[in-house]
Amino acid sequence: MSTVGKAIFLLEQFSADEPEHGLSELARKAEFDKATTRRLLVALAERGIVEQDIETRRYRLGPGLSRLARIRELHFPFLKVSIPFTRALAQETGETIHLSEYSAGALSTVHVELSTRANRVNVDVGQVLPLHGTASGIAFLSRARADLVEACLAGRMAAYTRYTVTDADALLKAVETARARGYSRSDQGYEEGVSSVAAPILNADGYAIGAIAIASPVSRIDAAIVDMHGHAAMNAAAEISSRLNGVPVTPLLHRAS
Repeated sequence: MSTVGKAIFLLEQFSADEPEHGLSELARKAEFDKATTRRLLVALAERGIVEQDIETRRYRLGPGLSRLARIRELHFPFLKVSIPFTRALAQETGETIHLSEYSAGALSTVHVELSTRANRVNVDVGQVLPLHGTASGIAFLSRARADLVEACLAGRMAAYTRYTVTDADALLKAVETARARGYSRSDQGYEEGVSSVAAPILNADGYAIGAIAIASPVSRIDAAIVDMHGHAAMNAAAEISSRLNGVPVTPLLHRAS
């Protein structure tokens, strides 16, 4: 792994649940030796990408990342465009809505609108969603480039629950069903007790760049609600895609080999 790759991998150890790490803990999680970990952290700290608490000596993500995020959002306003539609969808359905963007082989959760109900699904910003095990991932694959679909089908598929799709043929069928229907469904594929639907958000070239999903406790879901939520997600995704690109976007249809 290159030095840059190691630095990025180190940053990926931080999450909403674990926003801070000590040096030894971070080295153990990343499976690097302490000297390498310290060297990488010092370099990242010099650029403000991480920072160290003066009292606890623990590391956390630094303001340099926020600066880079603001620059990106200025020129590619994914969040600014999408957030109003995620909020409207949350109000319409009463369920948790989460927005994800594709990067480095997975979907990263970039915004969440939690349901106001006591019994709700919780999703964290920054949570990484596997392509094969989530409605968001399957929705993304339904409009992804053929090489991305093929790579996912050929790769290892971890089982997150007893319902996770881990077979390439079954995943391809789910992707093709989502492509034909316009939205995907995952019934407890990533977390038991959770049912989700999702629709892909498209770039101007017609390929997916992310997804918007509705996550609900299975106790509130039946076939009619799934269909209603699916079409609501499709409408929101179409609006976001159109606003991002300035014109309505036509999905590119293809079959993975």
